[in-house]
Amino acid sequence: MDAGSQKPTGALTGKPLLYFTSIFVSLGVFLFGYDQGVMSGIITGPYFLEYFEKPTRAQLGTMVAILEIGALISSLMVGRIGDIIGRRRTIFYGSMVFVVGGAFQTFAVGMNTMIIGRVISGFGVGMLSTIVPVYQSEISPADHRGRLACIEFTGNVVGYAASVWVDYVCSFIESDFSWRLPLLLQCIMGSLLCVGSMIISETPRWLLDNDHDAEGIIVIANLHAGGDTEHPRAKQEFNEIKENVLIMRAEGERSYADMWRKYKKRVLIAMSSQAFAQLNGINVISYYAPLVFEEAGWAGRDAILMTGLNALVYVASTVPPWFLVDHWGRRPILLSGAIIMAFSLSMISYSIYLDVPLTPTLTVFFVIVYNAFFGYSWGPIPWLYPPEILPLSVRAKGASLSTATNWAFNWVVGEMTPVLQEWIEWRMYLLHAFFCCMSFVLVYFTYPETKGVSLEDMDQIFGDATVAPTPLGHDDLEAEIESDGGILRHRTSVDDDDMDPLGVSRPLEEQAFINRRSTEQFEQFGKQHGHQD
Repeated sequence: MDAGSQKPTGALTGKPLLYFTSIFVSLGVFLFGYDQGVMSGIITGPYFLEYFEKPTRAQLGTMVAILEIGALISSLMVGRIGDIIGRRRTIFYGSMVFVVGGAFQTFAVGMNTMIIGRVISGFGVGMLSTIVPVYQSEISPADHRGRLACIEFTGNVVGYAASVWVDYVCSFIESDFSWRLPLLLQCIMGSLLCVGSMIISETPRWLLDNDHDAEGIIVIANLHAGGDTEHPRAKQEFNEIKENVLIMRAEGERSYADMWRKYKKRVLIAMSSQAFAQLNGINVISYYAPLVFEEAGWAGRDAILMTGLNALVYVASTVPPWFLVDHWGRRPILLSGAIIMAFSLSMISYSIYLDVPLTPTLTVFFVIVYNAFFGYSWGPIPWLYPPEILPLSVRAKGASLSTATNWAFNWVVGEMTPVLQEWIEWRMYLLHAFFCCMSFVLVYFTYPETKGVSLEDMDQIFGDATVAPTPLGHDDLEAEIESDGGILRHRTSVDDDDMDPLGVSRPLEEQAFINRRSTEQFEQFGKQHGHQD
């Protein structure tokens, strides 16, 4: 059967497939959230402290934060890996590495083994936290991209909440299983993602960028046109993506240096969003919530219980952005979140400073308010923003830099929090309140609004396209492709075996198409520029 006429029978297509795939790949960020939260309850448990010979605050900080070192390293590597082997296989290998690291932690016989396991898990988390948002952005239509990314972040927070309640339940176990069982569960969930990654499809943008056009049109049709490869929307989506691919090939290199030279503003915005997501103080709560509550007057298991209640509110707070992000936009959510978070952190600081009978209750209340507004704003948006503002040619590399920034600041916060809690006590929360205010200023003056903008049109928002945007509509593009010998349409009806998988060698007619379109657009850009002068 010709690829252009294939329609699935009895399989998920359209929105059901889109939402199923989005929710399933969210297991990747679920693991990230679970791993964030699972240590917060474990490190206060009596059996854990006894087994590891009562580690100091500095030792606990190193053990918790060392995961970020592994994540930082792998997130820098995965940009190139994701471009070469694809988004789907990167998820597969990332989940495998995570499971191995979880096994080291589960069966740890000493602090060194635990640290090794944390580093290995960090490698897996770094791969998943980089590639899953890229995967998500590349399968999502412009009008649902924000919602799907926010659903993905909810998966992260559900993972965090699940780990806290698992810690609470396991705290009733009177043995070392009270901390080994929560660590074992992350291996089981990682295995599910590993198996599932062999079932989900590759993203259409990666497929077309690597000339797997026959498979690409089928994936596009399944996601956006009910499986009908002849549907006008499927054809239009295919043509827009493929044309963008051809123009970007005409631009040349795709190295990190080239990305920095051409798209510096986009890269800096992407990196800053992830940096402030950490500097705004979330991991003071995520990693060390029981310690925060103990500092405020709650003790032992009660501190874990308060953390669990906070986690439930945290999960609920991530739902409103599903419905707001594609209507209000990204900027209003970030700005409003920064204001309320700064206020909440200031009140946490003031409550602990007062040290009155109401301090424990006030602290819990403002921690919950802070968490709720982080979950609504600076939680999901920094994972949505970088992959959507970066062009296809460097999307994985740019996302790797922004995610590496997240892990670098994640490590700093995780390493310093227990130490600062001892050194400056209540003043630490004022430091993070200051960063919330700084993030408000940054967003207000430098972040453009991207709601409803397709990934292929993002260069018009930033004004950094190296060739002028195509003026052609869908019908004109169809006619031009037809006049070029039906290059793109021909490619949808041939086997992938007949293609150059990594685009190393191009057919002469395709190269002619690239050269001619690029020359025409440069000439048009020159005319427009001359008219403005």
